[in-house]
Amino acid sequence: MKISTKRLVLRPWHEEDFEPFAQMNSDPRVMEYFPSLLSHQESDDFAKRLSAKLQKQGWGLWAVSVPGLSDFIGFIGLSEPSFSAHFTPAVEIGWRLAYDFWGKGYVTEGALEVLKYGFDTLNLPQIVSFTSVHNHRSIQVMKRIGLHHDPVDDFDHPMLPEGHILRRHVLYRLNRYE
Repeated sequence: MKISTKRLVLRPWHEEDFEPFAQMNSDPRVMEYFPSLLSHQESDDFAKRLSAKLQKQGWGLWAVSVPGLSDFIGFIGLSEPSFSAHFTPAVEIGWRLAYDFWGKGYVTEGALEVLKYGFDTLNLPQIVSFTSVHNHRSIQVMKRIGLHHDPVDDFDHPMLPEGHILRRHVLYRLNRYE
């Protein structure tokens, strides 16, 4: 399963993606709003899980290519949060791009197509997105793609310890018929 936009191809993962993915996951700029950088092995294991999930269910976090520019720039797609919170179970839209590809509108472009796929093909009633309250870049993307924020939905991420600077998260949502 592939999703194409004007400039992007969201596609299944290839083994050749693992090395640039590991470089991306060890970049402090990319991982600023995550609890830690990933080792090469952790990154490879993560990519294998993403690939297997995509293969098994037909949707997930797709690897992203920019034809004529780069075979792999990161991922954009849908996933199910692995923790319990007031809004779960849910399907989340998420993304992570290599730093050199920030600020070019790629996330917004890909995420809009993923939302369309989630609503039109998967018939999802709602898609959510969340991030640390400090991650203003991702919050701006959430707004650009039409997700809505209600401060009463904000939450402390249960997988981060009490007092951790990244624990407080914002939640954005979009319902199918909005």
